[in-house]
Parts: sequence; structure tokens; C-alpha cells
Amino acid sequence: MVKQSKLAKIALFLIIVMLFSTTASATMNVAVITDPTGKDPNGCAAGSQSFAANMFQSTFIFSQEHKMALLSGGEGSSNVRVAAIISALTQLQNNGTPEQVVNVANGFDGIRLMAVNPTQGIAVGGSFDVYVVTVDNNSTINVQAASGGLATVPPGTKGAMIHLRNSHGNPKSGTAETVRLQTAINMGKMIRDGYPATKIVSEAIGEVAADSGEDHGGGAINLVSGVTTGDMFTPEQLNQTGYEMEKPYSKVSSSGWAVGYPEAENYQVSPVDGSPLTVIYAYQALGNAITVSDDNPSVSTYGSDEKGISEATSSVVIASVTKNGYDPVKIAQSINKAIDSGTLIGVEYVDASDINVKENIKAVGVYYTPATNGRSAPTWNLPIDSQVFDVLGNIQSVIGILLILLAIFRSTLIKSFFRRR
Repeated sequence: MVKQSKLAKIALFLIIVMLFSTTASATMNVAVITDPTGKDPNGCAAGSQSFAANMFQSTFIFSQEHKMALLSGGEGSSNVRVAAIISALTQLQNNGTPEQVVNVANGFDGIRLMAVNPTQGIAVGGSFDVYVVTVDNNSTINVQAASGGLATVPPGTKGAMIHLRNSHGNPKSGTAETVRLQTAINMGKMIRDGYPATKIVSEAIGEVAADSGEDHGGGAINLVSGVTTGDMFTPEQLNQTGYEMEKPYSKVSSSGWAVGYPEAENYQVSPVDGSPLTVIYAYQALGNAITVSDDNPSVSTYGSDEKGISEATSSVVIASVTKNGYDPVKIAQSINKAIDSGTLIGVEYVDASDINVKENIKAVGVYYTPATNGRSAPTWNLPIDSQVFDVLGNIQSVIGILLILLAIFRSTLIKSFFRRR
């Protein structure tokens, strides 16, 4: 029942996005495994981006339980893609391997699914143009092209996979094939040279953004540690594009003070200690956000026992600190945005007083209040009394019952009508 409930919530979200927007199709998917044992906290990562609008986090779905990321895209219609994703999620919930999960895409016209698990490898199915990269124990790099059907990086193998096509309207159309190959080669070299998967994914996203024009977030995920970029780079509104991943994202000082763009344009040195500021580009910020290191804060949550709230809060806080430093106001704003987007559920909005920041030890505490009456989100602040909606709901229920009765007894009513004539 719990699995069915999770699947139903994801399906409902995808359908809502489909109804109210031109749903995005990620034109770049990338997955990397540098430690196939699953022990390195930065040894497996994946991400998506596109020139198109609506690159929300739903373009890659992460299962904390199965340590698997599912990335989607393709040329098919949005409703077909939603159906394919739901079918794939069903396979995932039934403990399917990456190959089994993505193989469902071959039953849907024009759809692509890519899945990755640290110990089970990488697989892509459906409509795709990829390069499959493997690096053996002798540091020999193999880069192989594959198109359509099914392609894999086998379990127990260091490797990567990149899909890239140009979106309609992209001014750099025609560059995908060249950039796809060059990025694959560079990923192979970085795997050989010992870079972590999180770093390789961020560099690949930066290269693709700059050279192919498929540059709007999107985002990425660290599968071993369960850290994502959340809404760092996704559009703020429906039918808008996300952040351009090759563009400046923030400025930081050596002491940890940070400010995001466009406000960062007003600062050349830190207002705290006068130290110079370094420009951090969006793809670099992505890598910093998903890489587990001593630089990321320790995040603790209190007041809520919702499953997944701790992991989701950690991702949001790390993303906020990466961009804006240890500012409780900015952290609260980021958390509230995540509540609005459905990333955080079952809690009320927070304000700066609910955020306990200890910058000297890089720790952040978030104090939640559970949402009232078992709700999954805070009560909407509407200009219409909520009782009006209760009345409308009751009216709608009555109308529904009447329609059902009419459907059941329509033949009897029709016969009665003609007898009276």
C-alpha cells in the first residue's frame, strides 16, 4: 500500500504538470559511476538539462529506497512520456534492475528512459543517441556509440553514459553529435584519472551547456549520498526556462560569505572582511551541491517525523548555503519554495527564527511545525473562505451522484418518457 501511495503521488504530480504546461523533454541525460562497489559517497551521480522550458526536478526521479535515479526525455508527447515513467516506476518499486526499468520505454513511441544504480550499472532504453563509456582495471578507455533499443554499462564497471540531442529552436542546433562524443571522451579521461562521479557530472553539464546550447537546468543527484540540487536551477514558474548552467551563479569569499546573481554584480569584495570574491558558475555550483565534503553544512531537522524530510531538507539547505551563504532568511525562503513545489511535505512554512545557524562549525538546524489536520502542505491563503470550497465540493458530489443514477436508470427513464407520449 505504501508503494502504491508513493506511485500515485508521483503520477498525480506528473499529470498536473502535463495539464498546466508544455512538459519538458530533457535533451541531455548523463550518468556516471566511478565506484561500482557503492562505498564512495561521491561515486555515482546523474543529471539532466535542456534548451527547452519546464525542466523541473520531475525530469529525474530518485528512489532513496532503491538508490536508483530515473531520467526521462524523448520526442514523444507528454502524456505518453508520463505513462512510460509510471510504468518504469512500477518496475522500480518491484525491485527491477536498471535494464528492466528502462526497457519499458521500448513500448512507447519516441520515449527515452535512463536509469542508474551504483552497484547495478547504467541502462538506457527507447529512443536515444548515446555514447557508452567504460574504463577497465588497466585504465583503458572504451567509448562506444549506441542508438535506440537498449544500451548498458554493466554492473561492477566504472563507466558513464551520455545522451544528447539538440532541441527545436536551439541556435546551436547541429552541434549535438560532436559535443556528445567529445564530452564522452572527456568523461572517460576523468574516470581514468580518479575524479569522483559528482565532479564528472558537473563538468559534463558545463561542457554541454557551453558547446551545444542545451543549457537550462534541470539539475543533478548524488545517488550514494542521496543529495540533489533540488530547485537550484529549475524554472521559477511553469513554461519558463531554468538557469543557464554555463553562466555565473554566485560569488564567494575564502571566509565563506556568498551572494547570488544578479545581486552579486554589486559586490567585488566581501563586505564582512574585504576579501576578494570568486565567481562560481552554475555547473560548478551544481557539483559543489551534490558533492559530500567538509565544505557542506551538517543539517539537522526537528519537529517532523515525515519520511524523507531530513534528506530533502539537507539538499535544500546545502543548495541555499552554496548560493547565499549561512543566511537564515535565504535558507527559510529556499525551504518555503521547496514546500510550495512539493519537495518538502507535511510541514508548515518556516521563517528565519526557525533556522538555527552555527556557521563556525558549519551546522544548520531547521525547526518544523507539522501541517495541521494531517495535511501534506500548509493551508492555502486564499481570498475565499475555505467553507465555500466545502460547499462546492458537496454540490459537486450531489451532481456526480445524480449523473450516476441517470446513467444507471437511463433506459427506464427513456421508456417511461416514450410511454407518456
